[in-house]
Amino acid sequence: MIRVVIIGGGWAGCAAAVAAKKAGAKVILIERTDMLLGLGNVGGIMRNNGRYTAAEECIALGAKELFAITDKASRHVNIDFPGHKHASLYDVTKVEPMVRILLKEMGIEMHFISRAIDVEMDGRTIKGIYLQNEELLEGDIFIETTGSTGPMGNCLKYGNGCSMCILRCPSFGPRISISQKTGVADILGQRGDGSYGAFSGSCKLNKDSLSEEIRDALNSKGVVVLPVPKEDINSDKLSLKVCQQYALKEYAENIVLLDTGHAKLMTPFYPLEKLRKIKGLEFARYEDPYAGGIGNSIRYLSTSPRDNGMKVKGVENLLCAGEKSGLFVGHTEAITTGSLAGHNAVRLALGLHLLELPRNLAVGDLIAFANERIQQKDGLKERFTFAGSTYFKRMNEKGLYILDKDKIAKKVRRIDLYGIFNEKII
Repeated sequence: MIRVVIIGGGWAGCAAAVAAKKAGAKVILIERTDMLLGLGNVGGIMRNNGRYTAAEECIALGAKELFAITDKASRHVNIDFPGHKHASLYDVTKVEPMVRILLKEMGIEMHFISRAIDVEMDGRTIKGIYLQNEELLEGDIFIETTGSTGPMGNCLKYGNGCSMCILRCPSFGPRISISQKTGVADILGQRGDGSYGAFSGSCKLNKDSLSEEIRDALNSKGVVVLPVPKEDINSDKLSLKVCQQYALKEYAENIVLLDTGHAKLMTPFYPLEKLRKIKGLEFARYEDPYAGGIGNSIRYLSTSPRDNGMKVKGVENLLCAGEKSGLFVGHTEAITTGSLAGHNAVRLALGLHLLELPRNLAVGDLIAFANERIQQKDGLKERFTFAGSTYFKRMNEKGLYILDKDKIAKKVRRIDLYGIFNEKII
């Protein structure tokens, strides 16, 4: 049986595992921490703006499982907040065990506290991955979904130091770029001023540390907007954010809180003494990152060159997904790229042509468009998401933003790809 080894258990890695398993492979997923989902444990926003279209396209293509979980775990559905419509907010305190149960029931082999540190090569083919305990894990096809955040030195060099975030590098060791270990140079994203990386776009507040009025409003409505004192408004910080779909003046002039189980604070960091000046936040404390008063993790420092089938250029049997595969933002984007990589892993092992999603679907156009833009210097300063900024504008211009589920399903049927990710290839 074909062995597909997936390095990294975030949303992209989990999606790749599901797709490869359904295609008929034996799937082994290794994760350096003790939990799946990575940044998905502090994210929580789904189906906002063009992500609704992308989710329904993925479901029609056959990648329904993870979207079914986030829908089931949603605390709020069809809510609006500045710049965003019809969003769902899943409960970050409940979703990880639900995903773990799914993967276990599917027969996917999972290894936790298993950090990949090096590769064994045969020419341009990976024979196996060395783990921190010196074990060599062999496979036929490898998928790297290690993300683009860490190690701690990068957060110090390009940010404000280790912010003690959910990725927990001090506890479980830093992320290692597997593609770079094969000799393929990583691509580094840039900020507007040309410096590298970008701050993660939000923080989490302990909901119990907020006033009863704010807690009640969050629990009932899902969103609370509080004005920032005029003397504390700082529009310059918007350029620091990785999530450019939230780089709107409303996020400089207001505190925007979303209910994802914790209170999601839509800013990369905010000084605690200033935060506590705002009515209802007098006792506020950070949940993630714990150093959210001074900084956040730095992302987009490790992207692999790849084709539109998610295969890494220069390595015969390595694919990538999630932030490892481009300057993507969001869980939907990770699930999209992961599903394609997992499906194509089996195709690659069998010598079949790799599936490239067509550009008349938003999911296919995003993958191709981001790949085109990353080849250009200015493109390294962009971030690509169905939810806003450059790409959502493109979705609207090209008529790809669709909210009718039946219309989306019919569109996928017309191009003869309905349920493609459900097909058992082996």
